[in-house]
Amino acid sequence: MDGKFRIRSIRRCDALIIGAGGAGLRTAVEILVKRPEATILAVTKVSSPQKSHTTTAQGGFAAVNPNDPYDRPIYHMFDTWKGSDCSADQNVIKKVVESAWEQTLWLEHHGLHFTRNEEGRVSRRTFGGHTLDFGKGPSAFRAVFEADRTGKGIMDTVWGESLKRKVSFINQSIATELIIKDGRCLGAVIFEEPKGEFTAVLAKATIISTGGLGQVYKITTNCRQNTGDGLALVLREGLPVMDLEAVQFHPTGIVGPGILASEALRGEGGVLLNKNMERFMERYAPKAKDLAPRDVVSRSIEIEIREGRGVMSSDFNLPHVWLDIRHLSDYVHDVKLPEVTSFFSRFAGINPKKDLCPVRPTCHYQMGGIPTNEFGEAQRDADRVVPGLYAVGEAAAASLHGFNRLGTNSLVELFTMGKFVGDRVAEYIRESDDPGDLPKASGEKTFSLFSKYFGAKGAENLWEIRMAMRELMTDKVGVFRNEKDLDEAIEQLRELDERSEHIRMSGSSLLMNQELIDRWELDNLLTVAMVIAQCAKARRESRGAHSREDYPERKDEFNYHTLAYMQEYGKVTLGKRPIDMSIFEEKGEHSEYFDFMARRY
Repeated sequence: MDGKFRIRSIRRCDALIIGAGGAGLRTAVEILVKRPEATILAVTKVSSPQKSHTTTAQGGFAAVNPNDPYDRPIYHMFDTWKGSDCSADQNVIKKVVESAWEQTLWLEHHGLHFTRNEEGRVSRRTFGGHTLDFGKGPSAFRAVFEADRTGKGIMDTVWGESLKRKVSFINQSIATELIIKDGRCLGAVIFEEPKGEFTAVLAKATIISTGGLGQVYKITTNCRQNTGDGLALVLREGLPVMDLEAVQFHPTGIVGPGILASEALRGEGGVLLNKNMERFMERYAPKAKDLAPRDVVSRSIEIEIREGRGVMSSDFNLPHVWLDIRHLSDYVHDVKLPEVTSFFSRFAGINPKKDLCPVRPTCHYQMGGIPTNEFGEAQRDADRVVPGLYAVGEAAAASLHGFNRLGTNSLVELFTMGKFVGDRVAEYIRESDDPGDLPKASGEKTFSLFSKYFGAKGAENLWEIRMAMRELMTDKVGVFRNEKDLDEAIEQLRELDERSEHIRMSGSSLLMNQELIDRWELDNLLTVAMVIAQCAKARRESRGAHSREDYPERKDEFNYHTLAYMQEYGKVTLGKRPIDMSIFEEKGEHSEYFDFMARRY
C-alpha cells in the first residue's frame, strides 16, 4: 500500500458524532446533560456546523400545546400515521408527538426566539395534512416557528449549547469507514481534508447524523453536501438501509434552482394555479385542497403538467404551475416570511407581491435511511442492533415518516429523537468498555478506495457522470415510476458506475483536494441511487411518495419496511421489517383510527 495511505493519528472519545447538524448536536448536548464528564468529538463535512443543512429549514415544526383548547397530541399522531400512508411506526409516532411540546419549551429556554402573536403567545401556522378531530375538523394550526428561519434558530441554539459544553469539532472532514470488531462499532476512520491525513477515532458510541441524499436528483432543495454519505458508509460495512424508495418531492420548488418555497406560503393562504388560472387542487383533494400532504400535491402538479395545463418557462425550458401569493398581506411578505418571498425576486426575478410565482416538484427529503429502533440504535436486521452504533436525523429511519413525511415533522423528529438518542448513548457509554487498541485492519477499505481513485486511468469526466446520474434519476425514478423506466435506470446506473472507474484524477495530493472529495461523493451518490432504483422496482405498489404508474394501488402484501443490503455494486439483497402497529394493537381509546385506511383529503 502506498505509504501516504496510513492512519496518522488515533483520537479517543466517549461519543463520536458524524455530522454536526441539528440532530447530531442535539444528541451531543443531551449526552452531556446526562454525563457532563463525557468527551464528545463531532465531525462535520462543511467548514462550520453553522453551514449544516438544518439551517435552511424554513416553516416551523409541529408541537401540540397541552393547553390548546382545540388540538390534541392524538390528532397529530393520527395525521402522521395517515400522512405516512399507514407505513410509519406507531411506537415512534407516539414517542415523538408526546415529547414535542416539552422539547419546544427546551428550545425556548435555551434561546430560540419563537415568533409571537399580538397577545405575546407563541404563533402557530398550519401545514399540509395537519387536521383536527382525526381529519374531520379543519386544518390544525400546530406549527410553531421563528419567522421563516426556524432551522437556523434550532441550529444556533444547539450549536451554542455544544460550545458551552465543550464539544470538540473536526471541520471539513469526512468519515470514510466504520471501525467494527466482533460486531461492535468502535468508531470510524476520518479523512481530515485540511491536513490531508487519516485519523482513527475510537469511541464507545458512534452516531451517524449525516443528513440526506438530495443531490441524487437534478433539481433539489438540498445543499451541495447532501450526497448520502452516511447511507453509503453503512452499506459498505454490510449493514442495511431502509425504505430508500420513499423519496419526498416537495411540490413547490422555485423553477430553475429548485430552492424551496416553503409550505408556509400555502399555510398563510397561497394557492396553486394552472395555466388556465384554475385552483386545480380542488380536483385532487376536495377538502384539504392546497394543504394536502406533499406527495398528493406533487403528483397533482405533475398530472396537470402532463395533461397540458402547465406553463412553460422560457428561461429554463421547464413546465411548471403558478403559486399565487399576491393577495397575502405585506405583513406576511415582509415580517412572517420575508426570506422565502425574497427568494422569488432573487432567484426568479419576479415581485411576488405583484407577480405569479413559478413552481414545480423538487427532491426534498428521504423518508428512509439507516434503520434504527425507537432509541436510535442502528440495526443489523429487523431483530438485532449493532452495539455502539446509532443514527439520528434525516440519515436515520426509526420510522416517524413512513412513506410520506408531513411538513414540519422533520424538525420535530430532529430534536426529539436527538434527545432520545442522547439519553440512550449516555446510558451506553456509562456501562460499556473502552474500545481498546485499534483493530489491525482499520482503514484498509478506505485505503483501497482512495488507491482506486488515484490509480484510475482514462478520460471520463466526473461531473458529466454525476449530471447524467442526476438526470437519469429525475427522469426515471422521480415522482412517477414504472417497471420499464426502473429497469432502464438500473442498467444505466451500472454503466455509469463502470464509467466512473475511468475517471483520472488530475492531482495526487491528499491536502485540500476537492476533486478527491467530489470523486468520493460520486461513489456515494451512485451507491444510493442504485439502492433507490432497485427498491422502487421491488415494491410493486403505490404508497405515499412511492408512486408506481403500473401498480397504482397500495397493497397489503407490501405492509412492511424494505431493508436493503449492497456490498457489491448492483447486487442488492432485500429484507423486511414489520411496521409497528402498537397504538392500534393496544386497543386503547381512539385506537380504531390507527388501522390501515384509505388516504382521502
